[in-house]
Amino acid sequence: MKKMNNRWQSVLLSLALFGLAACTGDFEDINRNPNQVTDDQMDALNYKTGTKFKALQSLVIPVQEHMYQFNESLSGGPFGGYIGATVDTWQTKFETYNPSADWRKWPFANVITETYTPYKGIVNGTEDEVAIAFARLLRVAIMHRVTDSYGPIPYSKLESNESVYVEYDSQEAVYTKMFEELDEAIEILGRNTTLPAEAWSRYDGVYYGNIAQWLKYANSLKLRMAMRLSYVKSDVARAKAAEAIAGGVIEANADNAAMHAAENRTTLIYNDWGDHRVGADILCYMNGYKDPRMEKMFLANDVGDYVGIRIGIDVTSKSQAMSKYSNMIVASDTPYLWFNAAEATFLHAEYELRWGSAETAKTLYEQAVRLSFEERGASGADAYLVDATKKPAPYTDPLGNYSASARSEITVPWETATDGSDTEAVQERNLERIIVQKWIAIFPLGVEAWSEHRRTGYPKLLPVPTDKSGGSVNVEQGARRLPYPVEEYQQNNANLQAAIQTLGAEQQNGDRSGDVMGTRVWWDCKPYNK
Repeated sequence: MKKMNNRWQSVLLSLALFGLAACTGDFEDINRNPNQVTDDQMDALNYKTGTKFKALQSLVIPVQEHMYQFNESLSGGPFGGYIGATVDTWQTKFETYNPSADWRKWPFANVITETYTPYKGIVNGTEDEVAIAFARLLRVAIMHRVTDSYGPIPYSKLESNESVYVEYDSQEAVYTKMFEELDEAIEILGRNTTLPAEAWSRYDGVYYGNIAQWLKYANSLKLRMAMRLSYVKSDVARAKAAEAIAGGVIEANADNAAMHAAENRTTLIYNDWGDHRVGADILCYMNGYKDPRMEKMFLANDVGDYVGIRIGIDVTSKSQAMSKYSNMIVASDTPYLWFNAAEATFLHAEYELRWGSAETAKTLYEQAVRLSFEERGASGADAYLVDATKKPAPYTDPLGNYSASARSEITVPWETATDGSDTEAVQERNLERIIVQKWIAIFPLGVEAWSEHRRTGYPKLLPVPTDKSGGSVNVEQGARRLPYPVEEYQQNNANLQAAIQTLGAEQQNGDRSGDVMGTRVWWDCKPYNK
């Protein structure tokens, strides 16, 4: 921040001196503070819009440590099988299905409030079509995580209303609107790929002003969202996914989307505070596969083993948990991952598995695994892809309390249907392979991992040992959504009650109802795994 101020002081001093030399008869110019930025100067340097653009980027995957912790480490991460809490005083938490009122507001109210100030500042404050396209794209990137976590959310009414306490849209309506906005942003970005990077590089912490790369990210996000609808609206999913693939998605690690913040503040969460350790689920799969990426992603425990914490327990000793369970590897210069080439390629593989060529799906699946190995700097992808002997390992708790058998027997190599084989069963096993490998490849994107687990039933995760839901969650199937914050009941109750009715009306194949963590959102409609 100090470096930014010094740069601006130099720019402003030059501008002030130029103004005095040109016209010393203007009383306002003579008496203006030479360090004060005028509106014209800020417009010329793209400052007003650029800072709002940067603010929106910081919310896609939150860079503020507390918001990140609530959205990823405490909710999405545990529900996606990635992360478990070590704090022995946390008796009310998301992963045991009884979050406290002050925790519940973070993934909803705090995200919405912080998003719409910079978003409205751009769409109402400039006629620059690229700036508006960025704002639309980033709103979708932020808010699709919110609707995936809750179901119905305020969306269409927020853009034109000063209050955040407005009517909710159904999740189907939110997705419909988001696709419209994505298509608009993609069309505009596609017309501006030759725009010099300098126009946005000062404020762009992802692609440094490279519009062609932003276009690939926008299409990749569209592909992700399209496949989310594969069970609830397969025709829409297929059409939108085909459009995204044809438009050009991320295919190389050089085009991965990641936010390069001045400092990765998750080092506080994982390294300094030690509030979390890697979940048992992902390490059971990777240990079973003898996955070479493991040592690139995680740290061994105090005796040199890679072992995770069972998610959904009440820890008795934080210091013991910190030493006995593996931590993730993260440094202050680690970028915040948004979207990698492996994810886009796995999504494309699933598209082919469902609606295209099984042979092409196999090729894309193997390519995606290789992309993930390349991204992590691991070797041995070819051997990994053909080893049909290794399966996910059972969980052995180093503290002896929560050991469990493996939940899946899925192997890594692609399976080809033969004459007389059950082709549907083979296809389902290959789907499991795609999702399991994508799950490993996109770590630590907890909200996305949780969403894909709910959509497909994969990966198969260990049930929580400590269920404090009071029966509102099917423990075998885990949390299906987050409960709305208490503030919505207090400040927006009429609209909230209508949203809860919509949530129930949209649900299919559910065995819980109401504003509870066991209710299924609109797109979460595949029959549960047997």
